[in-house]
Amino acid sequence: MSFPTVTIFGVPISKMNMNQTVDYLAQAIDKRQPHQVITANPIMVMSALQDPAYMRMMKQAELIVPDGAGVVWAAGYVGNPVQERVAGYDLLQELMKAGQRRGWRVYMVGASSEVIEAAANRLKQLYPELKLVGFRDGFFGEKEDSDVIRAIREAKPDILLVGRSAATQEPWIAQYKEQLGVPVMMGTGGSFDVLSGKLKRAPLLFQKLRLEWFYRLLQEPWRYKRMLVLPKFAMKVIREKENVQKP
Repeated sequence: MSFPTVTIFGVPISKMNMNQTVDYLAQAIDKRQPHQVITANPIMVMSALQDPAYMRMMKQAELIVPDGAGVVWAAGYVGNPVQERVAGYDLLQELMKAGQRRGWRVYMVGASSEVIEAAANRLKQLYPELKLVGFRDGFFGEKEDSDVIRAIREAKPDILLVGRSAATQEPWIAQYKEQLGVPVMMGTGGSFDVLSGKLKRAPLLFQKLRLEWFYRLLQEPWRYKRMLVLPKFAMKVIREKENVQKP
């Protein structure tokens, strides 16, 4: 299954809109083909440029959607725009809507015990017909990986949502993708925190102004060091416009 992409500093970003993305992942579920879905932002692209292993992991992912506003801007700036921003939180919701209709099975891994339970309960409220077949917190190490993988495989989910730290989310999915064998495996970032009520989603105005990152910074000021990467990414795109799309 192929789809159009735009390459941003070696990272292939999908140009599909939200509906096309959901349809594409529905096909993956029908075919039972393991797909890693990465919701990319500028911080992840910059991490890939600094870490060859992270870049390799991103290039091997089956689908990378333009989550961060900076990624959407960069694609437009170099003249190869995506159709629209496909925000991870919104994609999660659209997949749950489709999953409720199609009988998909969902498993959730990540956050603290309290947050993941609250997030799971919220999904049940929003999508009462959804088959939520399991959830657990994200605080486990390598020694527990095999037990976590076994529990997921036994639950036979169609969609696995993983919300852990940046260093233990996408790399963990990539490392165990074949063992997990789940058709759709997606890193969810802070989506569980929002679902649980621990954090608030940015108001629509912030989203339209592409300032969702700023709203999150207001709620979590400790994230400022990570956010410093955003202007660096923008300057790199502007300075190296001719080279941005090179593989």
